[in-house]
Order: sequence, then structure tokens, then C-alpha cells
Amino acid sequence: MSDQFDSLRELVRGQVIVAGDADYEEARAVYNGSIDKHPAAIVRVSQVADVMATVNFARNAGLDLAIRSGGHSAPGFGTCDGGVVIDFAARKGVRVDPSTRTARTEPGATWADFNHATHAFGLATTGGIIGSTGVAGLTLGGGIGYLARQHGLSCDNLLSADVVTADGRFVTASAEENADLFWALRGGGGNFGVVTSLEFQLHPVDMIYGGVVIFSAEHAVAVGEMYRDLIASAPEELGVFLGFHQGPPVPFLPEEWHGKPVCVIVGAWTGDPAEGPAQWQPILDAAPVLGSFVGPLPYPALNTLFDPMLPKGLQAYWKADFLTELSDDALKVAADFGGRVPSLESANHYYPINGAVQRVGADETAFAYRNVSFAPVIAGMWPDPADNPANIAWVKDYWTALHQYSEAGGYINFMDADDQSRVADNYQSNYARLAEVKATYDPDNFFHINQNIAPAVR
Repeated sequence: MSDQFDSLRELVRGQVIVAGDADYEEARAVYNGSIDKHPAAIVRVSQVADVMATVNFARNAGLDLAIRSGGHSAPGFGTCDGGVVIDFAARKGVRVDPSTRTARTEPGATWADFNHATHAFGLATTGGIIGSTGVAGLTLGGGIGYLARQHGLSCDNLLSADVVTADGRFVTASAEENADLFWALRGGGGNFGVVTSLEFQLHPVDMIYGGVVIFSAEHAVAVGEMYRDLIASAPEELGVFLGFHQGPPVPFLPEEWHGKPVCVIVGAWTGDPAEGPAQWQPILDAAPVLGSFVGPLPYPALNTLFDPMLPKGLQAYWKADFLTELSDDALKVAADFGGRVPSLESANHYYPINGAVQRVGADETAFAYRNVSFAPVIAGMWPDPADNPANIAWVKDYWTALHQYSEAGGYINFMDADDQSRVADNYQSNYARLAEVKATYDPDNFFHINQNIAPAVR
């Protein structure tokens, strides 16, 4: 069938999918099931040449362009109405160099893909909490994960990136080459180009001692106080977060607690495994334990622990903040709203970002909040669209109650599409520099389907 994309088909080796094609409905679907957009074309690129051709085609045709790497974006930035989607679903390769402890990955890889590849060599870098999260998107937004206290954010471990810019050029960004772009990519999101590969520093991480401990939500304040004090002084090899859920249907939690409000501590000790039990003991002593699954695990097993509960297609709405401290008042808010988690899939987590994260200067990368200790996310997820109003209200009301104790900005990877007004706050004093880099590499704001940084006026 002839259409406006015939000329693009001649320029790419990948698949160009349009409405009416047999796989269009599957191809347009993103992780967040509440996003229902209809691109004019989805290009499943096969190589960098396809990316360059698609960028040039969309720009010259005046069409919006969305970039889909892992496809996990809560706001659904990996798609658009009436425009073109570059889809990296077929580009998941990860190449590990054990001699230099580095890995280069294609942008379609998820953290489950990445960790599978690096674990074979007893190596890892800071990645997401969920295995289905995309490596590229998480890293470009900063990259909070279990290893952050010990090894910094994902973006702190980024060594270089290949990028196709708005004018269709291919460039490499690193500390030595296009350093301004490299600086902006480390936290500035997808504003500056299409990243076609990423190179990471890896660290020795093999078997960890970790898992999950579950308490009744009635003990949330006591557990939260223990967690706050523990994470302030614990060795950086301890990467655990405080969370609020409904009790999951897992064999180590008694059935009467399935679906009931609970608080959890989840994470890992990555130091000497023999020290693991002692490092977890304060957590086990914090309050009566309803159920626990803690012991020696391969690191990738921890990273995919929640994946079966969070399939593609759930409705989703998220909010985020940064906390300098987890104060008594903030804990009271957490206990209140955490005790009213509206669905089995919804979650509220308080991630620690002290330790190695704070040893990077606020202006060394685009990720500016290097003086805060916690990154809370209120992640509403549920299966039935009929529940949208009630669940979205829980997220919004929770965020409103918590934000009075928070910083002005938050973590862009946890924000939703209606958070555009917070973008300048998210970058603090780095925003003006980011706007200048944007003006250099994307002066017309071609890459605008993101938490958007407007190009500086020159």
C-alpha cells in the first residue's frame, strides 16, 4: 500500500509500520495502558543509518518524533499522535568487555537484558528497580537504583554515548568529545538527540545478600524511623528502600495479608556475603515481621523481583519529589497514604540517594540534586480503567500532602506528563546551561516529547 512513508521505506532497513498493518495495534502500545495514541508511523530501526534517515524524514515532513527505547515511560513519551515513532525494540544488544569492566548497550535493552549480560562476568552498574525498565531512558534521566549509594547514579557511570542530533548528524559524546552534550545527557533526558548506544563503567557485583521484608502498615512509622536512621550511617554496600504496597500474593507472606496495606524494606547488601545477615538484622528487628525473603541471590534476580506483578498494559499515573530528610512529619504522611494504597500494583517508594551520589558536584552533570537524601515516587498502577479517577486522586492527594516537606524539584524519571511546569525546578541552577546546550544541538526543539527543556534564545 502506497502512502507518505514510501520514500522512508526506501531509506531504512527496519520495518515501517502504519495504520492498517497487521502489527500496528501491537506496535503502538506502550507500557502505560492509559496512553492510547495513534502515530502515523512506527519505525522499528535496525541500525544507526535507520535512525538518521528517520530523523531527517520526520524533520523535513514537519512531523512530531517520539523516541521509544525500553518503552517504560510513565507519561508515554515513547509515542505520539500523528507523528513518527523511532522504536528500538529490535536493538537490545549488550557487549561486555571484562578486561576494562565496561559494557556498551543498544538503547532497546532493558535492565533485565543488561544485567543478564554483565552478570555472566560478575559485573554490574547502577540500574533500575524493575527489570523491564529501559537502560537508555533511566540513564538519561539520572538513574536511581539499588547500587546508587555505593556506585552513584546510572548517569554517573556513563562513559560515552552515540547520538543522532536534530539535523541528522551522528556524534559521540564523552568527557573528551562533545563534552557539553555529554554533560547534558547525564540527567537531561531525551532533549538533545536520539541516543543509539551507551557505554558504562561496571563494578564487581555478583551474588548479593538481599530480598524483601514485609511489615503491617500499622508499624510504618517505626519501620520508617529505623530505615531513616539506618540508611544515614550504614555502609554504602547496603542499598535498600522503604516502600508501601498492598501485600503481594507471594508464598512467604501469609494469605490473610494478601491485598492488605503493608510496608516493606527491599534491597541488597553487596559487600562480603558473610556480613549480610548482620546488615539485615536491624531491619528484621524494626517491628513484627509478617513475612521475609532475604538471603543470597544473584543480583539480576533482585532486579526482576517485581516484574511478574507489573506487566505491560497497566494504567499508570506517577508523581515525584526530592527530600533532604525523611522527617517525622513526612513519615506521618507516608504512613497515612501508604496505609491506603489503592491497588496491588501501586507502590510508594523512598529511595536513598546519599553516599556516592552526593560525592558528585551539583554542576558536574545535569542531575543537580546532589544534596538530598531521598527520592520518593508515588507510582499509581492498576489494571481497570474504571478505577482511574480514584487512583489518580490518591496519587495527587498524596503528592500534595508530601510536597510541603520536599524540595521544589523532583526526579524526572518518576514524573508524569502534567509535570512540565516543574522542569526548571528539577534542574535548579543547571537549567540555564541545559537551555544553552539545547539551543546548540536542537535549536528548533524538534525533540520536545519529553520533560522538555526549551532552547535558550540567542
